Amino acid sequence: MSHVKAGGSSKNIHNNAGQRLGVKLFGGQKTKTGQVIVRQVGLTKRAGEGTSLGRNYTIHANRDGVVTYRKRKVKTFTGKTVWRTEVTVQ
Repeated sequence: MSHVKAGGSSKNIHNNAGQRLGVKLFGGQKTKTGQVIVRQVGLTKRAGEGTSLGRNYTIHANRDGVVTYRKRKVKTFTGKTVWRTEVTVQ
């Protein structure tokens, strides 16, 4: 016989905070240099003119201006062209 009681499985122990992802500044809003425009997982939105892409795919403003969003065609790895949203600061 075992001298240790059987350990049961514990459920509902994961209580992690959300990552607060999403669009922080919408089209037409003013931005300052270094301000976060979009926090995302993966490259759902592309960084265009006046913006830069961080290591975790966060899009930052490189200069003061107004945020604009537009759709444009992007070629994927397989050669297929798809529509993607591009974020720019003008």
